[in-house]
Parts: sequence; C-alpha cells; structure tokens
Amino acid sequence: MIELDNQTTHIINIDYLEEITSSITDKNIELLIVDNKTIQEINSSHRGINRATDVLSFPYNEIDIAGSIIISYDKASKVSKELKHSIQDELTLLYIHGLLHCLGYDHESDNGQMRKKEIELIQKFNLPKSLIVRSN
Repeated sequence: MIELDNQTTHIINIDYLEEITSSITDKNIELLIVDNKTIQEINSSHRGINRATDVLSFPYNEIDIAGSIIISYDKASKVSKELKHSIQDELTLLYIHGLLHCLGYDHESDNGQMRKKEIELIQKFNLPKSLIVRSN
C-alpha cells in the first residue's frame, strides 16, 4: 500500500504505482509529492546538497514499511515536457527509481543490479525508456 502525501495542487493517481509496488514487494511505501523548494530543503538537511533534485529515497528497516519516497512535481513536470512524455509516466519512472532504493538497491555501489531491475520494470509496465537513457 502507498500512503500518499500530495503537497501540491495537482491530482496524482497512484493506482499504477500500487500495481508496480505489489509486483515486487508486499511492504508499504510513504510517497510525498512536493515542490522544488521543499525537496531542496530536504536534500540540504539530509544530504548536505543545497539544490532541488527529482527524487529522494529514505529506506526504513522495518517489517512492513519499505521507506519514504519524495518526488519533486516541479522537476518531474519539466523533464516530462523536455522528453515529450506524460507527467504520470515521469512520476512513475521516478517512483520506480525511489522504490528500488527503498528495497535496498544502490546503483552507486552495485554491479548493475538496480539498473537491470529498472529496465525490467520499465519494460514490464510499458513505460518510456527515458530513465534508461538518462542513467547511462
């Protein structure tokens, strides 16, 4: 189950995200959709990087909760326009990236396992390949 905290005025449909989540875990996820200012503040306070980013993940080590994913709607909207796909697709791509981090994947230290899982999910759910291209 996804617990959505949408801090924007935009409507967010999580049905597809729920389907993706249940395909790889039975753990719950907290999902926050925020603006650039908010994600910049969180990025600065938790990572020491004082700039907005597209997605942040905070894995939990609890039995039924995988973690929290924070997505900047502003960044997602901008990138979706640049790459000419829907905002829902961009939010889904960012969600997958964050979800995999919450499940213990780490593209900065693994041997390609996270990237392989992203590709698998992108293909399985027929999403744009832009996340694959961006992470090359």
